[in-house]
Amino acid sequence: MSGDDTGDTNLLDPQVVLDAVPTGLWIDGKSVPAASGNSFDVFDPATERSLVSVADAGVTDAHAALEAAVAASADWAATAPRERGEILRRTFELLTDRADDIAMLMTLELGRALPDSRAETTYGLEFLRWFAEEAVRIGGRFSPAPAGNGRILVAHQPVGPCLAITPWNFPLAMGTRKIGPALAAGNVIIVKPARETPLTMLALADAFADAGLPPGVLSVLPTTSSGEVSSALITDDRIRKISFTGSTPVGRSLLGQAAERVQRTSMELGGNAPFLVFDDADVDAAVEGAFAAKMRNGGEACTAANRFLVQAGVAEEFTEKLVAKMSEVRMGPGYSDGVTLGPLVNADQRDKVTEAVEQAVGDGARVRLGGERPGGRGFFYPATVLDNVDPYAPVTREEIFGPVAVISTFDDESAGIAAANSTEYGLASYFYSRDLERCMRVAERLDSGMVGVNRGVISDAAAPFGGIKQSGIGREGGSEGIDEYLSVKYIALT
Repeated sequence: MSGDDTGDTNLLDPQVVLDAVPTGLWIDGKSVPAASGNSFDVFDPATERSLVSVADAGVTDAHAALEAAVAASADWAATAPRERGEILRRTFELLTDRADDIAMLMTLELGRALPDSRAETTYGLEFLRWFAEEAVRIGGRFSPAPAGNGRILVAHQPVGPCLAITPWNFPLAMGTRKIGPALAAGNVIIVKPARETPLTMLALADAFADAGLPPGVLSVLPTTSSGEVSSALITDDRIRKISFTGSTPVGRSLLGQAAERVQRTSMELGGNAPFLVFDDADVDAAVEGAFAAKMRNGGEACTAANRFLVQAGVAEEFTEKLVAKMSEVRMGPGYSDGVTLGPLVNADQRDKVTEAVEQAVGDGARVRLGGERPGGRGFFYPATVLDNVDPYAPVTREEIFGPVAVISTFDDESAGIAAANSTEYGLASYFYSRDLERCMRVAERLDSGMVGVNRGVISDAAAPFGGIKQSGIGREGGSEGIDEYLSVKYIALT
């Protein structure tokens, strides 16, 4: 298919949505041009055409954003927790009213199908509501010293000015998951969104202003000079916290920079999620869960199932049913009626998926569905199923980040778990079994920060999101999420 085949578009006019988004840098509570006057284009992945141009931040702009943040920091930290929470709540309500616009905006700049964008809108906004409630629950501790010679007071205080670096694949939720707890805890924050998807973050900043967030508390710096802008902020002693979601190699580099100034960090890095199906699983339920775990966001998710490990006794049944399920996917521009699979975000991502499939087939994988890149405009790749793949093949070593299901088989539980754990990553794992004892045993043995048991979608604002091993440090979401933005102070009282 071709990206020029737009079909019937959704009733919401994309141009009206684009015209409402500020296209400058968001500094000191308003949209401003870059100091250099430079801008860059944001493209529609379905047509490869420019949607709009946005201001291109440089080092001068980074310094201006930090000056505004520092100037606002003390007053925001002193703002009553209830008021901080109310601003988050009002932003949640405003964006809930604008949910259709936000979903369309994400589809335009990211490419994915509109139903997935609507789902992210619901999920992403929930972080604002969750942390609005957490703002008033920041506690402390008061107790007598065991020796009887005084009292121990423990207070939790804002960590200080924060830098958040967000990825392109969830342009709303990766922002609210960081901004929500930072603001609830009393911190100011500067956000550097991915160059592919800056529009959603700018719309979010605009909504915060409408909800009454004071100038300087939140800044947004779209840029094509990511390394320079990030380094200008990280190398400034006034930045005390860095939160990053993205690849493990970039995370390692940021950790090295942060170490120079002993800055607090949260790193949500790469994943390589296994999805195990045991012989005693409900195969139909497993197929539904596998489809959700693989095809959410078109496979462009760090929690996406990357390796399907299926016990030999149900392997063919599972494969046939998954092929049938994925055959129902309709590919096209994400804003067209009935489309459930949009394009990938850019040409590089499409080429990586293409190369991964070609390598797997060259190594002996069998194509059960898809597997061929279409012609025409747009960064499209079809829903694809490969089987006859060795569980330790090269295609299983890295995230595919696309709509490709790679199926391997295993003989017994130990072999399945060994294959699942044979990666440097440890973000998410999934498995299906109807045996309660096995469920507990396998959940405990899987090396990942999150485990889905008989379910294919595990993300929840009320749960701590994060991984182990090379998949990151720290947690986002849940009651644990706000702790990442608080410092602990011990006060000794006589």
